[in-house]
Amino acid sequence: MNAAQPSPGALVIAVDGTSGSGKSSTSRGVAARLGLRYLDTGAMYRAVTWWMLQHDVDVHDAAAVAAHAQEPVLVSGTDPQAPTITLDGTDVSAQIRTDPVNANVSPVSAVPQVRERLVRLQREEIAAALAEGGIVVEGRDIGSTVWPEAQLKLYMTADPSARAARRAEEEGGTDAAAVRASLEARDRIDSSRAASPLVAADGAVHLDTTAYTLEQVVERVVALAERARTAARARS
Repeated sequence: MNAAQPSPGALVIAVDGTSGSGKSSTSRGVAARLGLRYLDTGAMYRAVTWWMLQHDVDVHDAAAVAAHAQEPVLVSGTDPQAPTITLDGTDVSAQIRTDPVNANVSPVSAVPQVRERLVRLQREEIAAALAEGGIVVEGRDIGSTVWPEAQLKLYMTADPSARAARRAEEEGGTDAAAVRASLEARDRIDSSRAASPLVAADGAVHLDTTAYTLEQVVERVVALAERARTAARARS
């Protein structure tokens, strides 16, 4: 798909799944353990959403969003210990986690012109990381659209109540019932959109994280990744 000169045994781990299932924490933990880069594609869509809101673009007008899709300047920091996202030269890591972005990221993410641009940027990041050993990429369409040739594909889910409780705790005690409704609404939108919907990619390992701690999930994924890396090296 992309021209790259991967290092021997270079590994791409695609982590897709539902909101609140532990994708971010797991992905960062696995990347740190294995010495890989880390890319949060959701942060990229959130950053574009923040930009649209700051520039008074009607995020529910797909044509308006499409008309401005090429304007935001995005840079993703891929250090799993301290990932960053800058927008037009400014760190917006905090702003993209606010309620206005939470409420509007799905309609912005559904605009094909936004997805086309960000998928292109994501593929460039992955291709560059292959020369350094590889990358863990988390999102909603990584294994299905962004990098189908990933050596390891995961699809993470959890019970809706568990997902809501986790996200509410992350957000400082937000009402779990309201969080659950928000998560389920976003999953419905993302699963039904025309452009790169949320789906389990072909060949993905399904991980239900409901009954497991973060450490247990990271251990499981690291074991899967090490097997995938061994296989990749054998093919190199």
